[in-house]
Amino acid sequence: MNPWQRSLFVFTAATDDQRVQQLQYSLIENQILRAKLPQRITVTPQERRRLLRFGKPLGAAIRQLITIVSPQTFLRWVRQEKTVSKPARIGRPRTAEDIRLLVIRLATENPTWGYDHIHGELVKLGLASICVETVGNILKAEGIEPAPQRGQGTWHDFVNRHAETLWACDFFTQKIFTMRGAVDCFVFFFIHIQSRRVYVAGMTTNPTHAWVAEQAQNFCRHVTQEAVKPTHLIRDFDGKFGIDFDAALAAQDIKVLKVGPRRPLMNCYAERWVGSIRRECLNHFIVLGERYLRYLVDQYVRFYNIGGRPHQGVGNVPLAKPDTPPPPAIPSTKNIIARKRLGGLLNHYYHRRAA
Repeated sequence: MNPWQRSLFVFTAATDDQRVQQLQYSLIENQILRAKLPQRITVTPQERRRLLRFGKPLGAAIRQLITIVSPQTFLRWVRQEKTVSKPARIGRPRTAEDIRLLVIRLATENPTWGYDHIHGELVKLGLASICVETVGNILKAEGIEPAPQRGQGTWHDFVNRHAETLWACDFFTQKIFTMRGAVDCFVFFFIHIQSRRVYVAGMTTNPTHAWVAEQAQNFCRHVTQEAVKPTHLIRDFDGKFGIDFDAALAAQDIKVLKVGPRRPLMNCYAERWVGSIRRECLNHFIVLGERYLRYLVDQYVRFYNIGGRPHQGVGNVPLAKPDTPPPPAIPSTKNIIARKRLGGLLNHYYHRRAA
């Protein structure tokens, strides 16, 4: 197995948070490599600290990802970091630990703040005993980038910051059988990132630009019922989206974020929902006509949104409180009954109400 295959195996086997950490480490490593090539690659102490900072959280996966040095060298750095004691400094005393931790906190919680801004905040707090250069030295020693690089953040950071007002949309196709033979039907849906609630806008065998723009208007009317209005929408570069689609959303002050191509993780919540509806519902049926597909999708969305289905992404709890009696104070396995959908394919279990 070559290094590329090993890296791909580690990446595909990881969780979303692990992938973010792995990609972030690979980015730092590649930046260092590009700055050095074609010269012999030797890392400075500051570069070594950056590699350790982003590489240690990866655990054993670092063996498959690291290329700038050998895995053995990286592990030796880790051991040295734990065992080597720093020599006594000669000159000015070290900045107080509580102030140093505050500088790091201000930099990490405010990625757009530069050294001067952080220093100004310290002065405002009555901590004017350190200068701007000391702020920069503290952050450099921790491997924290200056504001322009630090402020870029990751896509994962952006999604977490805007999850409450962020939606995503996508299409998936389902083959249906009609009197004219098998045809592909396109299902268009939206998903709210924070709550994972899904809104299916519509389905058609001919998704024209006008039809897709009409679904955008329907979505805008749907979200007027939301307590928090959407501010951003993720979509890919699919040719079915036209300028009218973006214009309909812009009219409601919703910014369209185009992601891709070949970047499925940037729209991973929509991709995950497509996998769920296929795996839990559609793959179990031969769909005879568009009307039957509408029924199947409607039943699954009801089960997904309000039918009591536990969701791993939100702590294994249902998205909405199901219309069933709450569990007793002392749970028991007796008198547990099921509410069935689609002939028992989708089931919700609850305790029978006490007589």
